[in-house]
Amino acid sequence: MLKKSQGIVLSYIRYQETSIIVRIFTRELGLKSYIVNGVRSAKGKPKMALYQPLTILDLVVYDKESLSLNRISEAKLQHPFQKIPFDFIRSGIAMFVAEAISKSIHEGYQNEQLYDFLEQALKHLDGDSVKLALFPIIFLLEMSNYLGFAPSDAKSFFEEILQEMKVPELIQQEIQALDLLIVASFGCQETIPSKTRKALLDHLLIFYSQHLEDHGAWKSVKVLRQLLL
Repeated sequence: MLKKSQGIVLSYIRYQETSIIVRIFTRELGLKSYIVNGVRSAKGKPKMALYQPLTILDLVVYDKESLSLNRISEAKLQHPFQKIPFDFIRSGIAMFVAEAISKSIHEGYQNEQLYDFLEQALKHLDGDSVKLALFPIIFLLEMSNYLGFAPSDAKSFFEEILQEMKVPELIQQEIQALDLLIVASFGCQETIPSKTRKALLDHLLIFYSQHLEDHGAWKSVKVLRQLLL
């Protein structure tokens, strides 16, 4: 059966000589895997641009629930990014975002509210008003709202990850910064020191590992730290 949906590309792997298997988080159907034939051939290479991570697509797909791999009938660029592909800092953040999404959802997982948030967050990353240094931290905080384990405030967050009721005085600056980001979200205009940002990112990665099934190392974090922290 043919179905229409919007989708955000997460990743792809090579398949046979000229094809790929691409993972796409679709708005209406959830996380799906599709075989795309011929896109690695000389004639098909221009279409590979459609399947780069975090590309937002309008899709017409074959959807048969009994199959783990389906096929794409039609794919069109829904929102061409103006800066992410050409700005190495934004590209590095995008790598991290794609990995964070991939670790957070599983095949078949469907959440339209999460999809809408991700689409808006990516458009914000591509825009002029974004504070790049804060984006990864705020992104993780905001996405946790849609995954069902968002912290209500900084104190409860640190009590959970430190597994103790008394929060050390050493992290008071981090508590203040996290409370600010929880309230202000992407609208935050404050400058947060690099040391505090690094610590908050490390704490959030621990926080996610406590709530997710995927406990593997974060491959994109090393690059992210070099770019921003």
